[in-house]
Amino acid sequence: MQKFENLIKEIDWQKVGGLVPAVVQDFCTSEVLMLGFMNEEALQKSLECGKVVFYSRTKKRLWQKGEESGNFLNIVDLGLDCDKDTLLILVNPVGATCHTGTISCFDGVSRGADFVFLSRLLRLIEARKTADENDSYTASLFKSGTKRIAQKVGEEGVETALAAVAGDKEELICEGADLLYHLSVLLSDKNLSLNDLITKLKERNKA
Repeated sequence: MQKFENLIKEIDWQKVGGLVPAVVQDFCTSEVLMLGFMNEEALQKSLECGKVVFYSRTKKRLWQKGEESGNFLNIVDLGLDCDKDTLLILVNPVGATCHTGTISCFDGVSRGADFVFLSRLLRLIEARKTADENDSYTASLFKSGTKRIAQKVGEEGVETALAAVAGDKEELICEGADLLYHLSVLLSDKNLSLNDLITKLKERNKA
């Protein structure tokens, strides 16, 4: 975290009253997880250990998120806004972030956002690997094996292409949704995810 050392000096600590708001966002899903506050010492500790450390305004002390639950927020990247008085911290969270057990402290608001919904669907697909095949179509797909899942991806791909050629937008949406779902299952079956595809697209975009 040494590359962020100058960040501390960029903050006008007097302007923010010694406490800078820190918005925490999931690096992989872009879901906003929580809002906390950091004083200079908390930010320094966060940079040193690579995990988010806040200053508790009620307990009047530093506290590392996950110090009791084990649900740490591992820092991937962070930076200041244009006014240099608010932090955005991108993290790889361990477990649920909210003390209520939900993924986000803003769960009631964020879960309906399109890409948040997709990320939670991917989590659900992953969880179905160990579910009863009689209770879940996804679990039954995992049970059927890679060959069958790949076959479904091929079928849905053809049906998506045919819907596009036919000019049927509603059918294209339906078949495209089926294709995305079955592709997600196939990737999960091989211990991959859509995030791995996004990473590859990022690499190609740089090139």
